[in-house]
Amino acid sequence: MKKRMLVLPAACAAGALVLTACGGGGAGESADGSVTLKLVAADYGDKASNSSTVYWEDVAKRFEAANPDIRVDVQVVNWNDIDTQVKTMIQSGNVPDVLQTGGYADKVADDLLHTAEEVLSPATQDNLVDTFAKAGEVDGVQYGIPFVSSARALFYNKKLLADAGVTEPPKSWADLKAAAEAVKEKHPDVIPYALPLGPEEAQGETLIWELGNGGGYTGDDGKYTLDSEANVETFRWLRANLVEPGLTYSNPAATDRKTAFADFAAGKVGMLNGHPSLIQMSKDGGVDYGVAPIPGKDGALDSTLGVADWVMAFKDSGHQEEIKKFLDFAYSKENTLKFDEMYNLMPVTEDTLTEMTSNGKHKDLEPFFELLPKANFYPLGDTSWDAVSAEIKKSGGTAVGEDPAKVLGDLQQKAEQIAANQ
Repeated sequence: MKKRMLVLPAACAAGALVLTACGGGGAGESADGSVTLKLVAADYGDKASNSSTVYWEDVAKRFEAANPDIRVDVQVVNWNDIDTQVKTMIQSGNVPDVLQTGGYADKVADDLLHTAEEVLSPATQDNLVDTFAKAGEVDGVQYGIPFVSSARALFYNKKLLADAGVTEPPKSWADLKAAAEAVKEKHPDVIPYALPLGPEEAQGETLIWELGNGGGYTGDDGKYTLDSEANVETFRWLRANLVEPGLTYSNPAATDRKTAFADFAAGKVGMLNGHPSLIQMSKDGGVDYGVAPIPGKDGALDSTLGVADWVMAFKDSGHQEEIKKFLDFAYSKENTLKFDEMYNLMPVTEDTLTEMTSNGKHKDLEPFFELLPKANFYPLGDTSWDAVSAEIKKSGGTAVGEDPAKVLGDLQQKAEQIAANQ
């Protein structure tokens, strides 16, 4: 089958959705010669009944039945704690064999990981969608194994916009401002456009808007451009056209995505940038929603923000072959399709992508399937990105309330310092 080619921008070294080496691995060998692999994974569920623990324990049980000499110890950790817990594991010598979380490049910098080629069969590696495989590279070598993906699009409340006389979703920034003004006039108690620039989502919402103005986090040479003229102009527009006129939250820098999504699902928000998890939330809240491409400064974008979460394999245990067997099993279509459908996420493997786009069960995801091939990604392949992203989360959102040139200039200096110390 011809592999689908998803085009990354030159600035993108890697592909959203949520550490140093010590000796003594997390995997063990028992007296009977069997090997135990330690799997640590992020929890995508919001309650016990849909916890990722249920998924991974089922995968482990079926894998162990087919491979009686290998056991899998499953540990699922919530997104808020997983990075901290993994740091502690590594520092104490209790290194996982397989980790599924939001980033990988910092572990490459510490020389902790197997390459993808070392722990995937050629068939499994070839089944990865090219863009995401490429997004898992550092300096041309793939370490990050894509697990799931997501994309962003404009969600809008059809009733609120129709009540305000807005007959189609906005395509440009000017359209969005006009629609927001109309919604505010008709429904003064509604947030016309949700702008979550708090610590949970600042790095995502910021990049979406900057891409709409031809900006972004890095230039063609891969170096940080956080305070570029286009980025500063973007924040000046947001402050003058959404924040100061009261067309969004009064303090976007303190507003998280969780709040914005909940308000949209409760019918309290007219428009926002969202990902597929908002689909079911909107349905549960009885909101008649629409999905459209993200408005850019001069018209709707033909690209979007793409986010990927990752699997990686640690070298410390010396159980490379057992890890390869487990990952080949975990990346079978049966398993990847089940996880993607369980959480309404986008696939990163060719066979699952073909299945989801052809079986007629995923009509709600069709707008995202159309946008994903031209997605732009965070520069996660840059080993400095995790630390730079943390700085953006802390203070980036303040650029809509303070002088954006100063806020972004300070961030640029920090990014350059972080990159220089890698």
